[in-house]
Amino acid sequence: MTIFDLLIWGGALLSLLGLCGLIWCIFYVAKARRAKLSEEDLRQRLKSALPLNLGSLFLSIIGLMLIIVGIFLP
Repeated sequence: MTIFDLLIWGGALLSLLGLCGLIWCIFYVAKARRAKLSEEDLRQRLKSALPLNLGSLFLSIIGLMLIIVGIFLP
């Protein structure tokens, strides 16, 4: 197994973790919307989900970059 294979598999793992985080955020926000909360409570829930959403998106992008680097460098 070469370093490029490790880059590809590591990137795939990071992308998968980021995707799981994004899916969790979708379900979290959908659950908050179905709960019929007041507008202020809904805003608080959305604010608490935002950092995880952005972090998950960042993780997915870094993973995809590693995959691209692992494919194109050898």
